[in-house]
Amino acid sequence: MSPEHFRSALGSRTRLRTRFLLSMVLITTGLTALALLIVRHSVRHHVREGISQDLQNSVTTFRNFQHDRELMFSSSAELVAYLPITRAIMTAHDPATIQDASKDVWSLTGSDLLVLADRNGAVVALHTKSAGFAREAAQKYFESALNEDESSHWWFDAHHLYQTFVQPVYFGTKTEGPLLGFLIIGYEINDRFAREISKVSASQVAFSYGNEIVATTLTPVQTESPGLRALATQSSRADPHDVEVGNENFVAASLDLSGQHQIPVRLTVLGSYDQAAKFLDNLNRLLLLLGLAAVLVGSGLVFLISHTFTRPLATLVEGVRALERGDFHHPLDRRGGDEVAELTAAFDRMRASLLKTQQALLESEQLATIGRMASSISHDLRHALAAVVANSEFLCDGRLTSAQREELYQEVRTGVNQMTDLIDSLLEFARTSESLTPTYASVAETAQRAMHAVRLHPRHQGTSIQMHNEDQSLAWFDPRKLERALYNLLLNACEAAPSTDGSVEVRIQRAGNAIVISVSDNGPGIAESIRDKLFHPFVSFGKENGTGLGLAVVQKIVQDHGGDVSVERTFAAEPATDARTVFRITVPGRAPDKLEHGDRDELKRNPFSPVNSERD
Repeated sequence: MSPEHFRSALGSRTRLRTRFLLSMVLITTGLTALALLIVRHSVRHHVREGISQDLQNSVTTFRNFQHDRELMFSSSAELVAYLPITRAIMTAHDPATIQDASKDVWSLTGSDLLVLADRNGAVVALHTKSAGFAREAAQKYFESALNEDESSHWWFDAHHLYQTFVQPVYFGTKTEGPLLGFLIIGYEINDRFAREISKVSASQVAFSYGNEIVATTLTPVQTESPGLRALATQSSRADPHDVEVGNENFVAASLDLSGQHQIPVRLTVLGSYDQAAKFLDNLNRLLLLLGLAAVLVGSGLVFLISHTFTRPLATLVEGVRALERGDFHHPLDRRGGDEVAELTAAFDRMRASLLKTQQALLESEQLATIGRMASSISHDLRHALAAVVANSEFLCDGRLTSAQREELYQEVRTGVNQMTDLIDSLLEFARTSESLTPTYASVAETAQRAMHAVRLHPRHQGTSIQMHNEDQSLAWFDPRKLERALYNLLLNACEAAPSTDGSVEVRIQRAGNAIVISVSDNGPGIAESIRDKLFHPFVSFGKENGTGLGLAVVQKIVQDHGGDVSVERTFAAEPATDARTVFRITVPGRAPDKLEHGDRDELKRNPFSPVNSERD
């Protein structure tokens, strides 16, 4: 269905107030949803910007902290190198003696790693708080540190990362005393240190050496996630960027701590976007509740406003419907000065004008009908009276034979019968359906009596009249009135049939809950000029003495019985032998064996009760 058809169907089934209310609800809902989406997007963007700014501040803070830390540890190493106990230990040439004696020095430094090397660069003492760091690794990193100009160095072995500071030990002053050896102190980058940094930065942190994570505040599952390992292998990015770590979204920023060192050491600061956005869920729920409340309150207000606007329209619509039913005096509300009040006043004036026009038309139609009736009746009565008067004058002649007197008497009688039939037809229109005296009788027997009356007519004794009855055709009806209607149809059929080989057929059959009576003839058919007004009073064609009331009376009698009469088909004069004009009468009827006791009582009270058509 296209949108135009949908709107048309919707408009045909809903009232104006309902459509107005639905439109306002849809608009309010759409605007509320759009506002919620904009607010949600804005808040999410603001949250991410806040996390990014916090990460940048954390990176800057740690950079300053690391600089101060390096200066402090470098000064501490220099101070320990000038201690007399350190010089005294380095004067010994036995590595075992140096290893044992350096424990006191290590305790003074408070470091996680202490290494002593002789003047030749050989490592003679090694102390660590965490087991696993090998002397061979210390020898390798120490030799590499001698070739570097930086004050701090990064040593890594057995998943232990240390930031170390190398300080030469002299016997006297640095410029005058001989070189005794080297003192190296180191501080491990471990999970404890990461937690301290995390508290300061209020975020998650991870330290990596190359592509290996050595310390982090993340969970073990997040530590093993590909996203975090990808951060360790990427180049440092101080600008915040999005990353997914263990099914959780973070904003990350990195800081390179190793400088020009061959293997990079990085600090990665991560702010959880999901954690920060948790409050958005509560905010979304709050906004959703507010949106629903706004829609409900707005709908209520729109309903009240629309009711105020559409109530006068509803009253006007009721007035239009009342006018459609013929009620010209339905009360209207003309209060107010808006467009609806003006429309109501205009409709009231139009209604009054229509009432006057209708009354004038009715009066004109009544006068025209009276004129046509008077003209037709006067003509028919004058014709019949003229025949009666003329033949009565002839009867006064004493020289007439008995046969001549009988012929003149029959002419007088025919004229009187015509006047009586005309008067009876006129009286039939004045009677209502209450004048019917129905009884439970056979339609076939009634049709037989009408056929017998037509056969007695001298002019139609040569016409073949046959009846076909397929059922008992018992029903509730007024036999006298239905006989008159069938008589009129049969008389018209015989008058339309050819004078020679004329054929009229009557067929009675049951169709569901109704009795159908068909009267057909093989005449030339109905003239084109009267087909549309065939059942109107005083309409006649091709009949010398026709009054034009026969079919009108038929229609009146059938409609009083709750039935219908129609021309089923008509043909002009053709050579075809089956060309026939068929009139069909349908009246309610029921078979006697299907009539229950309660229905019989109802039919006695109301002969044309719906029980005639509701039951099979």
